[in-house]
Amino acid sequence: MPPESYILLGYLFGAIPFGLLLTRAAGLGDIRSIGSGNIGATNVLRTGRKGLAAATVLLDGLKGAAAVLIAGYLAGEDAALWAGLGAILGHLFPVWLRFRGGKGVATGYGVLLAAAWPVGLAAGAIWLAVAGLARMSSLAALISFAVAPILAALLADFGVVKLALAIAVLVFIRHHANIRRLLAGTEPRIGGKA
Repeated sequence: MPPESYILLGYLFGAIPFGLLLTRAAGLGDIRSIGSGNIGATNVLRTGRKGLAAATVLLDGLKGAAAVLIAGYLAGEDAALWAGLGAILGHLFPVWLRFRGGKGVATGYGVLLAAAWPVGLAAGAIWLAVAGLARMSSLAALISFAVAPILAALLADFGVVKLALAIAVLVFIRHHANIRRLLAGTEPRIGGKA
């Protein structure tokens, strides 16, 4: 199988909507009907269930990492990078949810950690620092993913740079409404209502 074909494996992993599944299993209904309507951890946190939000972050990150690690084990680094891209695309545009998924933050960190752990770790640390100071998940994500390709250029190879750049572009596209609210000064803070 050519390395590019592992994008499908990654997509299938990424398309698992853990935020939706966990909130439904907890009896909270459809997470898409509250807050921002997103299936990601920040919106799950708006239910007041911190444990569910933490589980969503963990599982969304693990699905991205698993796609990269499995493809890498089966077919090498190029396949791993394609699977990582597929995992992000699957999370953002899951076929099961009419292509309306999350924003790719936790899955993106999982992919980066598995593809080049120093890059993923540094990007995640930047998210934690910005989120801690500004109390805005979207701002933290945008800054950390904007810096991720630079981190990859310093800490990894060119394949990871391209992957980090692709993830950054996709994360920025999915955060277009957040960017407008950030510019308008109306973006909600972590734990607040959308």
